[in-house]
Amino acid sequence: MERAAREEPARSRLARLFDTGGGRNLGLVAVLVLLGVVGVVTTDTFLTTANLLTVLTQASIIGVLTVGMTFVIIGGGIDLSVGKVMALASVWCTTVATQSFGWVVMIFCALAVGVGAGLVNGLLITYGRIVPFIATLAMLISAQGLAEQISGRRSQIVTDPVIAGIANTRLAGIPLLVYIFAAVVVVGWVVLNRTTFGRRTFAIGGNPEAARLAGLDVRRHTILLYVVSGLCAGIAAIMIASLTTTGSSTHGTLYELDAIAAVIIGGTLLTGGRGTLIGSILGVLVFTTITNLFILNNLATEVQNIAKGALIVIAVLIQTRAQRSSGTG
Repeated sequence: MERAAREEPARSRLARLFDTGGGRNLGLVAVLVLLGVVGVVTTDTFLTTANLLTVLTQASIIGVLTVGMTFVIIGGGIDLSVGKVMALASVWCTTVATQSFGWVVMIFCALAVGVGAGLVNGLLITYGRIVPFIATLAMLISAQGLAEQISGRRSQIVTDPVIAGIANTRLAGIPLLVYIFAAVVVVGWVVLNRTTFGRRTFAIGGNPEAARLAGLDVRRHTILLYVVSGLCAGIAAIMIASLTTTGSSTHGTLYELDAIAAVIIGGTLLTGGRGTLIGSILGVLVFTTITNLFILNNLATEVQNIAKGALIVIAVLIQTRAQRSSGTG
């Protein structure tokens, strides 16, 4: 009994460390370092500047989607539609009619489509009382169908030189897409951690009824969370349209799952109320690095998916254990 009592404080301190955002982020950094070591051992090209910039570029689009997903999941929801909303926005902004008005209208169109889809999701969930999983799944299917209808299931070529040039532009040797990603992350971090909006997001995700009794407008805030997610999908649509020089209904397939997975392994609780944006971004980098390593080593996509799935399961098991250890589960 006395030995157990002596071991309990040490175990509790360790559990509390990994139950904090900083502790989880350190764990993800350690995973990235381990992956880096594997990359150095297995291939000569992993640590080259070109390859590292490729990893960052690949992480940028899903990373922007992950920022919006982090807000939604911390707020107690989930958004399965972001990948296909991104595809719909890319198709809509690259139609011949839209491109004829120039790059400003193209960007406005992509953002408007994303915000509109997020608004519809929010209204269905709050006023329609449809659970987020079903509402956003319906949006995923509808956005896919609408994108195919508009494009005729054909890729639409980006002819505007400004949009097409975004992905090819480099500042200090770093692609502009990476700067856009970094800007979205910085704005998201400030909003989540330094504003009333962020504090309300954590409060509503942790206990929506208590938040309502405290005077928060839970419905309005939930709608805004899905609007934020849709806005991020609109930004990502411009990025992918520039990177591929096309708008296509095939864009964003399974991107929503990658974004959700990154948020989960970043330490955000699926039940809401706890999470960090930095952890989510580290999760994106972990997944992107794994994909890059598999490509460099010519390993099958199926093995990549198995590795990612195992990583998600491990992350959820760690979350569950940490909750039980801290007495919150």
